[in-house]
Amino acid sequence: MTETSVNRLESTFGGVTLEGRPHQLSAWAIVALRVLMGWVMLTAGWGKITDGFSAHGYLANVDPTSPASAAFGMMAESAAMMAAVDVIVPWTQLLIGVALIAGVFVRLVALGAATQMVLFYFGSWDVAGGLVNDQLVYAAVFLALGAFAAGRILGVDRYLEEHPIVERFPKLRYLLG
Repeated sequence: MTETSVNRLESTFGGVTLEGRPHQLSAWAIVALRVLMGWVMLTAGWGKITDGFSAHGYLANVDPTSPASAAFGMMAESAAMMAAVDVIVPWTQLLIGVALIAGVFVRLVALGAATQMVLFYFGSWDVAGGLVNDQLVYAAVFLALGAFAAGRILGVDRYLEEHPIVERFPKLRYLLG
């Protein structure tokens, strides 16, 4: 393994500067985490698609103390909304999983996955053990994958960023990585 001088993390936010030197194996850990979380989402979506998923029971029975209980309850009462949710949830999970495994559009799918996990967090509102549950941790992991630009490491995003259209529209880089 070769050590490089570019292996460095730096950021300034709110007047506070953070600096660090990650271990040489950090890139491998990020790829492993990206693929692992991709597998989690892929299998969750595939399971819902093949087992005949319905979100009705979940949305209709959200803990009344959840800040989202009224909104989720209204969604459960709408047949059109339920038809949409029953398609959107499993297919986005499947596509997020495929994209993470391939390392394509990682920032975009990480944001989508984190958003879905935050919605699940409010849906599974059980704060008896504290405010942190599995969905909130998953949301944080997805946001970290996006922040680390995990698709640039052994992913398709690394090659997409070299495409002429990205040179012409550099803001596309915010979706990649």
